[in-house]
Amino acid sequence: MQCEKCGANVGYEHVSCPECGAPVPQNVEGFENTMEFQSALRTIVVEHSAWAVADLERFIGLLSDYVPDHNKERRLLINMYRQGVLKVMLTEKNRELGAMRAKSFLIGDLFLADNAAEFVIACFTYMLGWPYESPMKILPESEDGEDEEEKKSVPVDINEQVFTPRNARRFRLSANVVIPDGFTKLEPFCFDKFGSMRTIQLPSSLLAIGDYAFSSCKRLRGLELPENLKLIKQGAFSECQNLVMVKIPKGVLEIEDSTFSFCTSLEKIEIPDSVSSIGAEAFSGCDKLRKLFLPESVKFIDKNAFSYCPNLTIFCIENSYVHKYCLATGRNAVLVSSSLEVDD
Repeated sequence: MQCEKCGANVGYEHVSCPECGAPVPQNVEGFENTMEFQSALRTIVVEHSAWAVADLERFIGLLSDYVPDHNKERRLLINMYRQGVLKVMLTEKNRELGAMRAKSFLIGDLFLADNAAEFVIACFTYMLGWPYESPMKILPESEDGEDEEEKKSVPVDINEQVFTPRNARRFRLSANVVIPDGFTKLEPFCFDKFGSMRTIQLPSSLLAIGDYAFSSCKRLRGLELPENLKLIKQGAFSECQNLVMVKIPKGVLEIEDSTFSFCTSLEKIEIPDSVSSIGAEAFSGCDKLRKLFLPESVKFIDKNAFSYCPNLTIFCIENSYVHKYCLATGRNAVLVSSSLEVDD
């Protein structure tokens, strides 16, 4: 394959052209025409200037001209443009963080499936000339010649089966709660102020926990988050004063504002390398939290994320964003090469 900018030979395994640094096109699982849209979007910018993208109506017209087919994908890009996804990306100076923020917005606020979000990000980053490698990237053809269509998995809709506060009402006085398998999302405030609940078993099908879903569950102590979980919304576990340990599953992209604020018994939390940002007061008032490893994937931490955590030491990688954050804020930091070096 030849680079569209300089004509150099590049492989599909590359993220950017080794000669000029331009992004290399890629297909995303379930969107075998991603590269077609990427090429069209980049051509629009090159031939009509960036102003063609700044005007919505002109952008819609040009995209329809350059890609007259694939109506579903074209509508998806136009709708996400209208929703402000491109603006989210451009408000960040750091391109990697801009892409991460956009993905969190697409999945968390607009409830897109993972591969649909990746399609949008892959298209917009390519249009902007940003190198980006999707975790759902596929080669145009598999090595053994099998049809990629047969390998595609059907994305799960976060809103497929929603557990509501009305569903939760029957557990109001229960100490041990079990949510049946099949539910994909907990609505906001589901278990807010359930004072009797001590443990809860969440289904493996769960993908999203809504705002303040478990806030002020003051006796909640036992909690295991399912591996497929993608979203933990704002304040989800705020003021769970007996919560001692939490392991956030890989796949969660963001720890939002006040997620664990004033969990005064919280001693240990594991944060995976999928997390890119930590919001305002996310761990504020967790005064028993002493050691926390933050991976290199973290590219934003609010200045008040760890307010009122007097005993906290952050373990991090040298010269990472987290390391620089600790230096800038005066937070105690210990440099390590991995989370395995953090003593229990």
